[in-house]
Amino acid sequence: MEYYIWVKVLHVLSFVSWMAALFYLPRLFVYHAENKDNKGFVDVVKIQEQKLYNYIGQPAMVATVVTGIIMLAMVPSILTSGGWMHAKITVVVFLLLYHFSLGVMMKKLANQTCKRGGKFFRFYNEVPTILLIFIVIFAVAKPF
Repeated sequence: MEYYIWVKVLHVLSFVSWMAALFYLPRLFVYHAENKDNKGFVDVVKIQEQKLYNYIGQPAMVATVVTGIIMLAMVPSILTSGGWMHAKITVVVFLLLYHFSLGVMMKKLANQTCKRGGKFFRFYNEVPTILLIFIVIFAVAKPF
């Protein structure tokens, strides 16, 4: 149990890093989609997208999930302390789906097969904020 707090620290740090990637990557997609005729600019944005997704987003996502599973294994009673953890895990599943959808969109943008424009990506950029609000409510307030 003495290691639980340190696993939780790693969980929060990795979650913050993951969220940073999820907040910024769609913004890069906006720039990419709105400047697709400027090859030099798009080439730079593609590199930024790939590095952000592969070197920050992916490892942070994996670390978040792994530390979350470790905490549940260390204190399995959390799963019987009310429905808040089940609700949080459900929202995290949606966050994972969002994360992987960004990977798909990144590949489509790189291959010039993405039909989405800057306006779509501005809207899509709000999804992680909404999911974050629910995750924080479920983790902190434990409403049920």
